[in-house]
Amino acid sequence: MNDERDLEALLGSRFPLIALETHEEKRALGLIERIARGKNWPLFSWSVDEGIHGAGWPQAGALQTQEPAAALRHIQRVGPAGVYVLLDFHPYFEAPVNVRVMKAIALDYERVARTLVLVGFDVPVPPELEKLAVRFRLSLPDPDAVKGIIRDEVQAWQAQRSLEVKGERASFDQLVRHLAGLTESDVRRLVRHALEDGLIDASDVGLLVSRKHELLGKDSVLSFEIDTARFSEVAGLATLKRWLDRRRGAFLGDEKSRDAAVEVPKGIMLLGVQGCGKSLAAKAVAGSWGVPLLRLDFGALYNKFLGETERNLREALKVADAMAPCVLWMDEIEKGVATNDSNTDGGESRRILGTLLTWMAERKSRVFIVATSNDIEALPPELVRKGRLDEIFFVDLPDEAARAEILRIHLTRRRQDPAGFDAPALVAASAGFSGAEIEQAIVAALYESLAAGAPLATRLVLAEMKATKPLSVVMAERIAWLRAWADQRTVKAD
Repeated sequence: MNDERDLEALLGSRFPLIALETHEEKRALGLIERIARGKNWPLFSWSVDEGIHGAGWPQAGALQTQEPAAALRHIQRVGPAGVYVLLDFHPYFEAPVNVRVMKAIALDYERVARTLVLVGFDVPVPPELEKLAVRFRLSLPDPDAVKGIIRDEVQAWQAQRSLEVKGERASFDQLVRHLAGLTESDVRRLVRHALEDGLIDASDVGLLVSRKHELLGKDSVLSFEIDTARFSEVAGLATLKRWLDRRRGAFLGDEKSRDAAVEVPKGIMLLGVQGCGKSLAAKAVAGSWGVPLLRLDFGALYNKFLGETERNLREALKVADAMAPCVLWMDEIEKGVATNDSNTDGGESRRILGTLLTWMAERKSRVFIVATSNDIEALPPELVRKGRLDEIFFVDLPDEAARAEILRIHLTRRRQDPAGFDAPALVAASAGFSGAEIEQAIVAALYESLAAGAPLATRLVLAEMKATKPLSVVMAERIAWLRAWADQRTVKAD
């Protein structure tokens, strides 16, 4: 996307109001200034601390226009044709007089062509002005733009120090890939940090991933997951593994898939019993495909941003598009899109669903969705029908072979030799256990062994398993119903 070209087209399209939403105020002002200079348009700006400023505007007038209503009245009465940038004006829409005067300025556009550009992170336009306004959002840098930023920063570093930046090609490519999804200002800051020693290598990439995680972590709705598993760490799920392996090339766009003109995979939904590996499988998709993993927490989206949910969802999806190719893990999706007849949330869940479905239908980027859910009854039919995602997989309790593999994985992870345990006895004792319950039995047994000052042994793990009431017993009726529902409607993951 060419932001300068698109914004110039909007400014020239005779819209009296433009709502420009961005975190990067300085970048937005730079774009507007270049456009106005190139078109020879008068440009003025307003902020509550400085009033109105601009070439041709009386300096004394700035002091008289710090108050929002006074600023709008000045523009209405004496302001010439041109572009007026209003910074962080949205809080002042609470005063009806400001809405009224702004509307009057907009309706007078044919006589005096004054374009008001409202700049801020969030610019909610009052209903009275909606028909007179158009929205614009600065895009995040694509890979080509990121490369351009890196080149600019490298040239600036070399010119300042009269030294040459050294680096590895592989590290440069990784740097470009991991910088996707960040704003231009964040990209520049991270590149400058990486260039401090004049060398771009693997250590810079590792530090960048950590810093990027911190930047995205400021918004608890969307997080960048560093610890992505591989399918070697996931027991069972043979059908799911085979399905994903067949589609890896098509998603990553290899030559064979391009020649065959196959469609890019959209994503999957994982339903099933709690603790049976849905979350681990979501991480493993990204790990095995070698792409970034973003986690969208619908529970946090709804609870933290009540009243702002749709905008924050759009922002999160925009970041995912910019980071493509990537995996977008929608964890416990029913918490965000569950709908019912009671409409107790004022219809917000329905609007969230609409925003999500529109993005799913229109997206062109290589964003592979992995949605996980524990409650199929709470999901709306529009989401689970065929076509929204490629397939729905049911993750059941692990069978004997999977339980044996789970035991091996967790014993090995805790520096225990699986050969020193009675695997058949442990597999039999863990019938009906989820993977998480098997892991916790081993953890609890390890605590007991440490307390007793003895090595971990089969009898300790068996004792913990015997003392555990697994979910398959506690919620037997619920799991039986879930299996019956999934039998003819989903594909078994294993």
